[in-house]
Amino acid sequence: MAVGTFVAPFKRDRMTWIKPSFFWMMYRSGWATKLGQERVLAVRMSRVGFDRALELASLSHFEADVHGTHEAWRRAKEASPVCVQWDPERDADLQPLSWRAIQIGLGPRVVDAYVDEWILRIDNVTDVARRAEAGDLSAVPVERPYPVSAAVAARLGMGAPTGLG
Repeated sequence: MAVGTFVAPFKRDRMTWIKPSFFWMMYRSGWATKLGQERVLAVRMSRVGFDRALELASLSHFEADVHGTHEAWRRAKEASPVCVQWDPERDADLQPLSWRAIQIGLGPRVVDAYVDEWILRIDNVTDVARRAEAGDLSAVPVERPYPVSAAVAARLGMGAPTGLG
C-alpha cells in the first residue's frame, strides 16, 4: 500500500473485480474472516477511470430488455473488456435488500490502465470491517447513487439514469 497501487504478486493477466458496496464486500468476505480474504482494501479510483470502466462494460448475463437477442448479448460481451453483474445489496446484518449492488469485472485488456492510471490510493480498511461487525458503524463509508449517462444506464440495465443525461 505504500506504493499506492497493486504490485507483484498481483496478476494483471486475469479478471479483477471492483466491488463498490461495503456491506456486499462484508458479506462476500465474511467480515474479513474467510480464508484468503482476511484483509479488506478500499481502492480509491479516479472518477475518469471509474466512468471509463462503466463506458467499456457490458452485462455478464443476457437481459432481453437490454440486448434484444442472445446473439446481440454475446457480441457485446465478447467485444467488451469490462463486465458488470448485479448482486443483491446487503444491509448491516448482511441480509439482502431489494436493490442490487454493482460488481465490475476488469478484463486483462484494461487492468494496466486500472493499476497504472485509475487507482489513486489503496487503504487497508480491515479495522473498519471488524468494528462494523461488532456494531460500530461510525466509520462505514456513506454510499450514494453514482451518476451515469443515459447510454451507460441503458447498456447496463440500470433503468433510469441517475444524472448526466
